[in-house]
Amino acid sequence: MRMLNPQEEEDSTEVTWEDQQKINTFSKLNSRMKDIEEQYKEKKADKEALDDLAMELELADEDELVLYRVGDVFVHMTLERAQARLEKDQEKIDGELSKLREVVEDCEKQMKELKVILYGRFGKAINLD
Repeated sequence: MRMLNPQEEEDSTEVTWEDQQKINTFSKLNSRMKDIEEQYKEKKADKEALDDLAMELELADEDELVLYRVGDVFVHMTLERAQARLEKDQEKIDGELSKLREVVEDCEKQMKELKVILYGRFGKAINLD
């Protein structure tokens, strides 16, 4: 831990209510972004599992029923129906991934704007990284 030198102590700026609101907004955005990034990782893993399943279904016999997960259960389906369902599920997860990415980008944009304002006001007295 480092102590402030006398010059840094004198340069301390009073935190106004508006400043505190900006700091709180930055904190909320940062927390939200981390939560969304975690969701993104989970969805990405689900997408990879669906992609693996697509490759497995390409190798399956057309005459055999395949097990396909719907919610928490596995259902026997024809290969054709399973491939159609898989395609629909892949499109759905791609849409969810793009929405999550957009939200993360929006949070990053707002956080950059707040960083500029807060670092301009407080300089080294605040750490937003």
